[in-house]
Amino acid sequence: MQVGFLCYNGKFYSSGDPIFTADNRSFRYGDGCFETMRVHQGEVVLSDLHFERLLASLNLMHFDIPSHFTKAFFLRQITDLCHKNNLTHMARVRFSVFRADGGLYEPVNNIPSYLIQAWELSNSVLELNENGLLLDIFPDARKTSDKFSSIKSNNCLPYVMGAMYSKQHGFNEVLLLNQYGRVADSTIANVFMVHHKTIYTPPLSEGCVCGVMRKHLLQSELPFKIEEKPLTIEDLENADEIFLTNAIQGIRWVGLFRDSSYGNATAAILHEVLFDGKV
Repeated sequence: MQVGFLCYNGKFYSSGDPIFTADNRSFRYGDGCFETMRVHQGEVVLSDLHFERLLASLNLMHFDIPSHFTKAFFLRQITDLCHKNNLTHMARVRFSVFRADGGLYEPVNNIPSYLIQAWELSNSVLELNENGLLLDIFPDARKTSDKFSSIKSNNCLPYVMGAMYSKQHGFNEVLLLNQYGRVADSTIANVFMVHHKTIYTPPLSEGCVCGVMRKHLLQSELPFKIEEKPLTIEDLENADEIFLTNAIQGIRWVGLFRDSSYGNATAAILHEVLFDGKV
Protein backbone atom coordinates (compact mmCIF):
# COMPACT_ATOMS: atom_id res chain seq x y z
CA MET A 1 0.00 0.00 0.00
CA GLN A 2 1.36 3.42 -1.01
CA VAL A 3 2.04 5.63 1.99
CA GLY A 4 1.20 9.33 2.20
CA PHE A 5 3.67 11.19 -0.04
CA LEU A 6 5.78 10.88 -3.16
CA CYS A 7 8.44 13.12 -4.67
CA TYR A 8 8.01 14.38 -8.25
CA ASN A 9 10.82 16.50 -9.71
CA GLY A 10 11.91 17.60 -6.25
CA LYS A 11 8.48 18.50 -4.86
CA PHE A 12 6.40 16.42 -2.46
CA TYR A 13 2.82 15.51 -3.32
CA SER A 14 0.14 13.41 -1.70
CA SER A 15 0.25 9.96 -3.28
CA GLY A 16 -3.34 10.47 -4.46
CA ASP A 17 -2.63 13.71 -6.35
CA PRO A 18 -2.58 13.60 -10.18
CA ILE A 19 0.89 14.46 -11.42
CA PHE A 20 1.15 13.07 -15.00
CA THR A 21 -0.43 14.23 -18.26
CA ALA A 22 -1.68 11.95 -21.01
CA ASP A 23 1.50 12.81 -22.94
CA ASN A 24 3.81 11.25 -20.34
CA ARG A 25 6.44 9.35 -22.31
CA SER A 26 6.87 6.61 -19.73
CA PHE A 27 3.14 5.91 -19.99
CA ARG A 28 3.17 6.11 -23.80
CA TYR A 29 6.42 4.38 -24.68
CA GLY A 30 8.13 3.10 -21.55
CA ASP A 31 10.73 5.78 -22.31
CA GLY A 32 12.81 5.74 -19.17
CA CYS A 33 14.43 3.59 -16.52
CA PHE A 34 14.20 2.98 -12.79
CA GLU A 35 16.04 1.85 -9.67
CA THR A 36 14.57 -0.21 -6.85
CA MET A 37 16.47 0.41 -3.61
CA ARG A 38 16.40 -0.74 -0.03
CA VAL A 39 16.71 1.96 2.61
CA HIS A 40 17.79 0.72 6.04
CA GLN A 41 17.81 3.09 9.02
CA GLY A 42 18.07 6.13 6.77
CA GLU A 43 20.82 4.77 4.50
CA VAL A 44 20.35 3.65 0.89
CA VAL A 45 21.98 0.23 0.74
CA LEU A 46 24.60 -0.08 -2.03
CA SER A 47 23.93 3.53 -3.04
CA ASP A 48 27.16 3.85 -5.04
CA LEU A 49 26.19 0.95 -7.31
CA HIS A 50 22.61 2.17 -7.72
CA PHE A 51 23.63 5.64 -8.85
CA GLU A 52 26.45 4.34 -11.01
CA ARG A 53 23.88 2.20 -12.86
CA LEU A 54 21.32 5.02 -13.02
CA LEU A 55 23.77 7.46 -14.62
CA ALA A 56 25.05 4.78 -17.01
CA SER A 57 21.45 4.05 -18.08
CA LEU A 58 20.64 7.73 -18.60
CA ASN A 59 23.73 8.13 -20.76
CA LEU A 60 22.86 5.04 -22.81
CA MET A 61 19.38 6.46 -23.38
CA HIS A 62 20.79 9.86 -24.45
CA PHE A 63 19.26 11.93 -21.67
CA ASP A 64 20.61 15.43 -21.14
CA ILE A 65 21.69 14.98 -17.53
CA PRO A 66 21.50 18.22 -15.48
CA SER A 67 24.50 19.13 -13.38
CA HIS A 68 22.46 18.88 -10.17
CA PHE A 69 21.68 15.19 -10.83
CA THR A 70 24.25 14.02 -8.31
CA LYS A 71 24.26 11.13 -5.87
CA ALA A 72 24.08 13.50 -2.90
CA PHE A 73 21.09 15.35 -4.41
CA PHE A 74 19.05 12.20 -4.88
CA LEU A 75 20.06 10.58 -1.59
CA ARG A 76 18.84 13.67 0.23
CA GLN A 77 15.47 13.51 -1.54
CA ILE A 78 15.11 9.79 -0.87
CA THR A 79 15.86 10.15 2.83
CA ASP A 80 13.59 13.22 3.08
CA LEU A 81 10.74 11.25 1.50
CA CYS A 82 11.25 8.31 3.85
CA HIS A 83 11.28 10.69 6.81
CA LYS A 84 8.14 12.47 5.59
CA ASN A 85 6.39 9.09 5.33
CA ASN A 86 7.69 8.00 8.77
CA LEU A 87 9.65 5.10 7.27
CA THR A 88 12.43 5.22 9.83
CA HIS A 89 13.49 1.55 9.91
CA MET A 90 13.34 0.01 6.45
CA ALA A 91 11.77 0.99 3.15
CA ARG A 92 11.53 -0.06 -0.47
CA VAL A 93 12.14 2.91 -2.76
CA ARG A 94 11.44 3.11 -6.48
CA PHE A 95 13.25 5.88 -8.31
CA SER A 96 11.81 6.31 -11.84
CA VAL A 97 13.26 8.57 -14.55
CA PHE A 98 11.53 9.39 -17.84
CA ARG A 99 11.90 11.82 -20.73
CA ALA A 100 9.91 15.07 -20.70
CA ASP A 101 6.46 15.07 -22.31
CA GLY A 102 5.95 15.50 -26.02
CA GLY A 103 6.71 14.01 -29.40
CA LEU A 104 5.87 10.68 -30.90
CA TYR A 105 8.67 8.10 -30.91
CA GLU A 106 11.10 10.96 -31.53
CA PRO A 107 11.14 13.10 -28.36
CA VAL A 108 10.85 16.87 -28.30
CA ASN A 109 13.83 17.05 -25.94
CA ASN A 110 15.89 14.82 -23.68
CA ILE A 111 15.24 16.50 -20.33
CA PRO A 112 14.68 13.94 -17.54
CA SER A 113 11.81 14.02 -15.07
CA TYR A 114 11.81 11.79 -12.02
CA LEU A 115 9.46 10.25 -9.49
CA ILE A 116 10.40 8.78 -6.10
CA GLN A 117 8.04 6.45 -4.20
CA ALA A 118 8.56 4.69 -0.88
CA TRP A 119 6.87 1.79 0.88
CA GLU A 120 7.40 0.12 4.23
CA LEU A 121 9.54 -3.01 4.03
CA SER A 122 9.40 -5.96 6.39
CA ASN A 123 12.44 -7.31 8.26
CA SER A 124 11.74 -10.66 6.59
CA VAL A 125 13.63 -9.49 3.48
CA LEU A 126 16.83 -9.77 5.51
CA GLU A 127 16.21 -13.47 6.16
CA LEU A 128 17.18 -16.32 3.86
CA ASN A 129 14.05 -18.05 2.54
CA GLU A 130 13.23 -21.12 4.62
CA ASN A 131 11.78 -23.13 1.73
CA GLY A 132 13.46 -23.33 -1.65
CA LEU A 133 11.79 -21.55 -4.55
CA LEU A 134 9.93 -23.46 -7.25
CA LEU A 135 11.48 -22.26 -10.51
CA ASP A 136 10.65 -22.84 -14.17
CA ILE A 137 11.02 -21.16 -17.58
CA PHE A 138 8.75 -18.57 -19.17
CA PRO A 139 8.28 -19.90 -22.71
CA ASP A 140 6.52 -16.97 -24.40
CA ALA A 141 9.23 -14.29 -24.63
CA ARG A 142 12.92 -13.98 -25.36
CA LYS A 143 15.25 -11.24 -24.15
CA THR A 144 17.49 -9.63 -26.72
CA SER A 145 21.20 -9.24 -26.05
CA ASP A 146 22.07 -5.67 -27.03
CA LYS A 147 23.43 -2.47 -25.50
CA PHE A 148 20.07 -1.68 -23.86
CA SER A 149 19.26 -5.10 -22.38
CA SER A 150 21.15 -4.41 -19.14
CA ILE A 151 18.97 -1.35 -18.34
CA LYS A 152 16.12 -1.56 -15.81
CA SER A 153 13.74 -0.17 -18.41
CA ASN A 154 10.29 1.27 -17.78
CA ASN A 155 9.20 -1.00 -20.63
CA CYS A 156 8.83 -4.24 -18.65
CA LEU A 157 6.42 -6.31 -20.78
CA PRO A 158 8.40 -9.61 -20.81
CA TYR A 159 8.77 -9.45 -17.02
CA VAL A 160 5.10 -8.59 -16.48
CA MET A 161 3.96 -11.49 -18.63
CA GLY A 162 6.53 -13.78 -17.00
CA ALA A 163 5.27 -12.86 -13.53
CA MET A 164 1.68 -13.57 -14.62
CA TYR A 165 2.72 -16.92 -16.07
CA SER A 166 4.55 -17.80 -12.86
CA LYS A 167 1.49 -17.09 -10.72
CA GLN A 168 -0.90 -18.90 -13.08
CA HIS A 169 1.25 -22.06 -13.03
CA GLY A 170 2.04 -22.10 -9.32
CA PHE A 171 5.74 -21.21 -9.53
CA ASN A 172 7.59 -18.83 -7.24
CA GLU A 173 9.62 -17.42 -10.11
CA VAL A 174 10.41 -18.02 -13.78
CA LEU A 175 13.49 -17.56 -15.94
CA LEU A 176 13.65 -15.57 -19.16
CA LEU A 177 15.85 -16.93 -21.91
CA ASN A 178 17.73 -14.91 -24.54
CA GLN A 179 17.51 -15.28 -28.31
CA TYR A 180 20.00 -18.16 -28.16
CA GLY A 181 17.86 -20.15 -25.73
CA ARG A 182 20.28 -19.53 -22.85
CA VAL A 183 19.52 -18.07 -19.43
CA ALA A 184 19.23 -14.26 -19.20
CA ASP A 185 17.61 -13.54 -15.83
CA SER A 186 14.33 -13.99 -13.95
CA THR A 187 11.38 -11.61 -13.69
CA ILE A 188 12.89 -9.73 -10.72
CA ALA A 189 16.37 -11.15 -10.18
CA ASN A 190 19.71 -12.22 -11.56
CA VAL A 191 20.53 -15.92 -11.72
CA PHE A 192 23.48 -17.75 -10.16
CA MET A 193 24.31 -21.43 -10.08
CA VAL A 194 26.88 -23.46 -8.14
CA HIS A 195 28.78 -26.34 -9.72
CA HIS A 196 31.80 -28.06 -8.17
CA LYS A 197 32.21 -25.23 -5.59
CA THR A 198 32.36 -22.50 -8.25
CA ILE A 199 29.56 -19.96 -8.69
CA TYR A 200 28.50 -18.97 -12.20
CA THR A 201 26.24 -16.20 -13.51
CA PRO A 202 25.49 -15.09 -17.09
CA PRO A 203 27.55 -12.13 -18.37
CA LEU A 204 25.70 -8.95 -19.40
CA SER A 205 26.23 -9.96 -23.04
CA GLU A 206 23.61 -12.70 -22.46
CA GLY A 207 20.87 -10.11 -22.03
CA CYS A 208 20.48 -9.91 -18.24
CA VAL A 209 19.80 -6.73 -16.31
CA CYS A 210 22.90 -5.24 -14.69
CA GLY A 211 21.70 -6.06 -11.17
CA VAL A 212 23.16 -4.12 -8.26
CA MET A 213 23.35 -7.18 -5.99
CA ARG A 214 24.86 -9.17 -8.87
CA LYS A 215 27.59 -6.56 -9.30
CA HIS A 216 28.15 -6.40 -5.54
CA LEU A 217 28.74 -10.17 -5.41
CA LEU A 218 31.12 -10.04 -8.38
CA GLN A 219 33.14 -7.25 -6.74
CA SER A 220 33.21 -8.64 -3.19
CA GLU A 221 35.85 -10.82 -1.58
CA LEU A 222 33.98 -14.04 -0.88
CA PRO A 223 34.92 -17.57 0.21
CA PHE A 224 33.89 -18.83 -3.25
CA LYS A 225 35.10 -18.37 -6.79
CA ILE A 226 32.57 -16.52 -8.99
CA GLU A 227 32.76 -16.53 -12.78
CA GLU A 228 30.65 -15.10 -15.58
CA LYS A 229 29.73 -17.55 -18.32
CA PRO A 230 26.72 -18.31 -20.53
CA LEU A 231 24.35 -20.77 -18.85
CA THR A 232 22.13 -23.30 -20.59
CA ILE A 233 19.04 -25.00 -19.24
CA GLU A 234 21.10 -28.18 -19.00
CA ASP A 235 23.70 -26.35 -16.90
CA LEU A 236 21.01 -25.43 -14.38
CA GLU A 237 19.58 -28.94 -14.33
CA ASN A 238 23.03 -30.31 -13.50
CA ALA A 239 23.93 -27.62 -10.95
CA ASP A 240 24.51 -28.27 -7.26
CA GLU A 241 22.63 -25.10 -6.30
CA ILE A 242 20.71 -22.24 -7.92
CA PHE A 243 20.03 -18.91 -6.26
CA LEU A 244 18.57 -15.56 -7.31
CA THR A 245 19.67 -12.07 -6.27
CA ASN A 246 18.21 -8.58 -6.21
CA ALA A 247 18.63 -5.39 -4.21
CA ILE A 248 15.53 -5.87 -2.05
CA GLN A 249 15.58 -9.54 -1.09
CA GLY A 250 19.30 -10.17 -1.38
CA ILE A 251 19.70 -13.91 -1.97
CA ARG A 252 16.93 -16.46 -2.43
CA TRP A 253 17.75 -20.13 -3.03
CA VAL A 254 15.95 -22.43 -5.44
CA GLY A 255 14.67 -25.79 -4.22
CA LEU A 256 13.24 -27.20 -7.45
CA PHE A 257 13.84 -26.44 -11.13
CA ARG A 258 11.84 -28.71 -13.39
CA ASP A 259 12.77 -32.22 -12.22
CA SER A 260 15.97 -31.25 -10.39
CA SER A 261 16.16 -30.44 -6.68
CA TYR A 262 18.80 -28.37 -4.91
CA GLY A 263 20.23 -27.51 -1.49
CA ASN A 264 21.29 -24.15 -0.14
CA ALA A 265 24.68 -24.61 1.54
CA THR A 266 26.48 -22.00 -0.59
CA ALA A 267 23.56 -19.56 -0.56
CA ALA A 268 23.35 -19.80 3.23
CA ILE A 269 27.06 -18.99 3.65
CA LEU A 270 26.84 -16.08 1.19
CA HIS A 271 23.78 -14.75 2.96
CA GLU A 272 25.54 -14.86 6.31
CA VAL A 273 28.68 -13.19 4.95
CA LEU A 274 26.83 -10.45 3.09
CA PHE A 275 23.74 -9.72 5.09
CA ASP A 276 24.78 -9.90 8.72
CA GLY A 277 25.87 -6.35 7.99
CA LYS A 278 22.42 -5.64 6.48
CA VAL A 279 23.84 -5.31 2.98
